[in-house]
Amino acid sequence: MPWLRWWDNQGNLLLTGDERARIERQRAENQRQRAEQAELELQQERQRVEAERQRAERLAELLRAQGINPEEL
Repeated sequence: MPWLRWWDNQGNLLLTGDERARIERQRAENQRQRAEQAELELQQERQRVEAERQRAERLAELLRAQGINPEEL
């Protein structure tokens, strides 16, 4: 069925309500995915920091076992 379409003064096609809603849903989905990716990266960074902290603690314990105070190095 034919449908009338409208353009503004600059020649831009005016979107229908359905088209605007679809674009908004897509934008929201993209934003949700970016937020999920950022959260995943944050979790990975926290895990990396914790692993480094544990490694430093193990090394400090090894030094202490050898009679070396790691705080004095």
